[in-house]
Amino acid sequence: MSESLKRRAEDLSVLVEWAQAGEAVADDLGRGLDELAVEVESGETKKMLGGEHDRKNAIITIHPGAGGTESQDWAEMLLRMYLRWSERRGFKREVMDLQPGDEAGIKSATLTIYGDFVYGMLLAEAGVHRLVRISPFDQAARRHTSFASLYVWPELPDDFDIEIDEKDLRVDTFRSSGAGGQHVNVTDSAIRITHIPTNIVVSCQNERSQLRNRDTAMRILKARLYEIAERKQREELAELGGAKKEIAFGSQIRSYTFHPQQRIKDHRTNLEIGNVEAVMDGDIDEFIKAYLMWARSHEA
Repeated sequence: MSESLKRRAEDLSVLVEWAQAGEAVADDLGRGLDELAVEVESGETKKMLGGEHDRKNAIITIHPGAGGTESQDWAEMLLRMYLRWSERRGFKREVMDLQPGDEAGIKSATLTIYGDFVYGMLLAEAGVHRLVRISPFDQAARRHTSFASLYVWPELPDDFDIEIDEKDLRVDTFRSSGAGGQHVNVTDSAIRITHIPTNIVVSCQNERSQLRNRDTAMRILKARLYEIAERKQREELAELGGAKKEIAFGSQIRSYTFHPQQRIKDHRTNLEIGNVEAVMDGDIDEFIKAYLMWARSHEA
């Protein structure tokens, strides 16, 4: 038992004794039991995370699919879901780049979430998320289907050796499009870096300093190039071993149905949850744990 769990158990045993003696500690006891359950659940999840980078922070990018305003609104809903998840767990998060939609929602968002095992947990969320609902943008109140993709990379240390030739980079500067007062309107501090050989495009506009935005964008680019190299190696090993490969991105992993019934289903684990509001408010740990158990059972 970890020291933290041991202390919680000891504190709860004291509260139980007080309750038995007639003290009014029911609220404290209930709250303590809830906190203990969360910590036990978190510990069980972490026991299944043994990958090389699972303990690292995570860089995530959200992109809407085809469908204009509908999909852009859905992408923003997902962004809020992961921000709320990180807040629930006490993780620090930083939005690196946010491109607002034309009418509503977002065209893309990139953020880093800092915390122990964040990458290992959020890797369970990578893929295409599908929404079915009555559109708030359709005057005829018809049902619409929208898609958005989530990509996840581990944040690598600054001294991690990824060779990038400056000749392979195209660097553009532009004015920030997000909030920030007058400063962002008069300064070309935002950075967009294109890695020409892979056509990877990374943007950062969260800092007022162009140099800091460039450093952040390069850090994200390194993480993405590393993931590509790792994925290529895994695919080559799978081919050598004759293993069946799963598409990492582009496959629909989960459906969120708001109409006619309310349910969210993960298509890998078949887990279904009917409390749509709680999930959209960041309560996704059941999905993450179910995926980790499913992935472990499917390991070669």
